[in-house]
Amino acid sequence: MVDQQTLLQLAAAMSDTPAPIYQRVKQAIVNQIRSGHWQPHQRVPSESELVAELGVSRMTINRALRELTSEGFLIRMQGVGTFVAEAKAHTALLEVHNIADEIAARGHRHRSHIVEFIARPASEEEAAALDIQPGQQVFYSQIVHYENDMPVQVENRCVNPLAAPDYMIQDFDRVTPYTYLMQAAPLTAGEHIVEAVVPTRHERELLQLAEHEPCLLIHRRTWSGKTVVTSARLLYPGSRYQLFGRFTNER
Repeated sequence: MVDQQTLLQLAAAMSDTPAPIYQRVKQAIVNQIRSGHWQPHQRVPSESELVAELGVSRMTINRALRELTSEGFLIRMQGVGTFVAEAKAHTALLEVHNIADEIAARGHRHRSHIVEFIARPASEEEAAALDIQPGQQVFYSQIVHYENDMPVQVENRCVNPLAAPDYMIQDFDRVTPYTYLMQAAPLTAGEHIVEAVVPTRHERELLQLAEHEPCLLIHRRTWSGKTVVTSARLLYPGSRYQLFGRFTNER
């Protein structure tokens, strides 16, 4: 049984906003987790307990718990109960965001370290990705992004100079490539390919990983109008990150 104080805290966290009830339930639970009232691995009230205490339908509670589980806030174990999940940073799968903003939104500190930053001839693979000729000049950067001094992403990026001519004179110790590129060549379309990979030795060192730890890899291309602006390889440690995407099919 969940103690009555836990249920009273949740009921008190329910806001009077005009949002749909299931969203208000979700937000109340998220508030309990983010405030530290509910700790990782703590069992949360059951559907029946929530229905009785909050005075909403079982369908509403079920939807809220299902969505919070898919979003990584909760873990539901068949026949055992629902528990607060261990916090895991996540990045948007279906959208393009500034990693510095994602980290700041979690209340954490972002910094970056430039490993390589050069202009060089494009390889055949890079040229095909950017829709340019092999040997044509591209701008290349490799940057490690940190969250509270823990490396969370290695960003390998090739940039089309025709779309972003001032890329090489930016101070990426102060701003992220995303910030400059959204000003120089505003995003109109993007493409993501996601896979699980084993990092190279160099990548493992940059991310401070154990020898056999896997990574999540996003291959991303972006367009501004009809021009391919960037081709990026974004590598995340699998143990510290999850990819999250949500879509609707409303008619």
